Amino acid sequence: MDHGLLHALNGFLAHHDYVEDPVLAYSNFAELLFLVLLAGLFVFTRGYTRRAARRGVIGAGLSAAVALAIAQVLAALVDRQRPFVSDPGGVHLFARHVADPGFPSDHATASFAIAVAILLRSRRWGYVTLALATVLSVSRVALGIHFPTDVLAGAALGGATALALWIPPLRGRLHVLADRLGGVWDGAVAAIGRFATARW
Repeated sequence: MDHGLLHALNGFLAHHDYVEDPVLAYSNFAELLFLVLLAGLFVFTRGYTRRAARRGVIGAGLSAAVALAIAQVLAALVDRQRPFVSDPGGVHLFARHVADPGFPSDHATASFAIAVAILLRSRRWGYVTLALATVLSVSRVALGIHFPTDVLAGAALGGATALALWIPPLRGRLHVLADRLGGVWDGAVAAIGRFATARW
């Protein structure tokens, strides 16, 4: 089933150029997109949702960091070859990629850690990031970079890490950290505003 789904998605992409380009572009720029999304939520959210948004951003960032650290250990232990390495004649690789271990998928791990962490705090933004994470994970399989079980394992690891950090004692500490960082940011912005006003 793992190989069958891989070849089905990879073959579809190989025969549909109009789908290949946007899928490849999204896969390449997804990390930047998630970073911009988190930064935007932290910096630009206003009103009564600002504190919740900032807590979600800090929770998402730390969830992704912890999950990725665990993923590195798992990758070294499992040492599973990527599809384009194990089956170079049967898998079309659409862009150059390092032939390092592919289990679990770092992209799926980080994106689902972020998505679940945000979902726990905001349904609207959580559903948006879950959709983005799902599309990203499927794209990594279609591009021949991961097996389906690589991204499923990454999604499970990322989601489980976000849930673990949602446990009340840890969640409370994360929220305190987020509130403090938010206060530092607001103070810095206010100071810059006062300085700019004084100069002009």
